[in-house]
Amino acid sequence: MKILAYCVRPDELSSFEKYSKQIGHEVTVLKESFGPQNAHLAEGYDAVSILGNCNANKEAIEKISKLGVKYLATRSAGINNIDIEAAKKFDVRACNVPAYSPNAVAEFAVASTLCVARNLQQAIRRVDVQNFGLAGLIGFELRNKTIGFIGTGRIGLTTIKAFSGFGAKMIGYDLYQNEEAKKYIEYRTLDELFKEADIISLHCPLTDDNYHIINRENIAKMRDGVVIVNTARGALMDAEAVIEGLKSGKIAGLATDVYENEVGIFHNDHTNSLIKDDNLARLMQFPNVLVTPHFGFYTDEAVANMVEYSLQNLKDFEISGQCKNEIK
Repeated sequence: MKILAYCVRPDELSSFEKYSKQIGHEVTVLKESFGPQNAHLAEGYDAVSILGNCNANKEAIEKISKLGVKYLATRSAGINNIDIEAAKKFDVRACNVPAYSPNAVAEFAVASTLCVARNLQQAIRRVDVQNFGLAGLIGFELRNKTIGFIGTGRIGLTTIKAFSGFGAKMIGYDLYQNEEAKKYIEYRTLDELFKEADIISLHCPLTDDNYHIINRENIAKMRDGVVIVNTARGALMDAEAVIEGLKSGKIAGLATDVYENEVGIFHNDHTNSLIKDDNLARLMQFPNVLVTPHFGFYTDEAVANMVEYSLQNLKDFEISGQCKNEIK
């Protein structure tokens, strides 16, 4: 199959070279993100490969369909950047990589939680200016807390297992309960989770139903001094509501690896430019907020898996006309 891969980072190049030969594809790589502005470059290709920050909207999908492209493969788990209805309408079959190294995100969620719990970001900033004082750095131990997990699928379950050694009480919420997760957590309703959890860790995909699930109404239901950890999708949180919660003290800490309007900001160097997104700029000023550049997935294993599995998805389409990871 002839594939045009968009938004290819330098760290993906060796994996594209290895697995395109191994699986049997002809792949051309581009640095540019996919969108309606450059969809025309896919002329002559059977498929396009994209990432989660690409814009696979109706216009872009219609353009590649008219060029004869039959498949769109995202190298990420999230599909909120893909207009699935447009893909169906224009007969472009889409697939994702739902099972790439869940350990990468799970371990990162634990690390982010510990950074907030022990005020590591503040401590590092102080030591950088030779301030070795302890005032204001006192933290808390996870064993005395209740951790609530919203989403208990592959990544959520792996995160639950990663947290299981700390001795904390663990509860969870999911539309579809996971029998294996029940070995570690007690399921709650969403309102019960908000009421009981000292730490809330987000591990659900972004859908129309859970957009801004962390909003003013739900923050009001939470315990005073709650800590929120988001390694899923930025639009699960209403940034303005979170800022209000931080200012009032309702939210004692936030660790977020994602941001609703991160495209064009995250994964780019803005050292000598102004961050024009006011909410992001405000979040970054709070001493009890850890903002990281959407790199919870970023391990050698995960990057290789994302490339390999996406190319294998396209091979499955080519050989049998079916793919287990097709987005229905």
